[in-house]
Amino acid sequence: MAFFLSTFTNKIDKKGRVSVPSTFRTTVAASGSAGIVLYKPMNLECLEGADEAFLVQLSDKLYGDFGPFSPDQMSIATTILGGAKQLGFDPEGRVVIPQDLCEFAGIKDKATFVGIGRKFQIWDPDKFEMHREEQFKIASEKAPGMQPFGGGGQV
Repeated sequence: MAFFLSTFTNKIDKKGRVSVPSTFRTTVAASGSAGIVLYKPMNLECLEGADEAFLVQLSDKLYGDFGPFSPDQMSIATTILGGAKQLGFDPEGRVVIPQDLCEFAGIKDKATFVGIGRKFQIWDPDKFEMHREEQFKIASEKAPGMQPFGGGGQV
């Protein structure tokens, strides 16, 4: 199972290539994927990415939750899976993020990769800093209510 951690900001070169963090590439390779899949999330101004196995699991969940012919399943599948882009790595571990995805997320000359577990996000660095601050405030309010994990104590 792929698992993405940490935050990295990389430059986008004049040809539109950006280096995917080496730990992300290693994670993807370990899952048997030759590249990453990027898609537009429905509730954030960033891109989300994962290995192919994650998208297969998402598709299976949509079928299980809604049924294969449900209008809800079709709407979500069309939005996420239909808009997804499979990107292979070049020999230096770079990908070219399609222009429509860059425009959606406001990504120009730098991209911030953020590991969030089973998937990752790609942000414009300035937008990510604002998002990170918002998320910290929310997490600070919610964390005290979490149950102890892995040996006790608070999160």
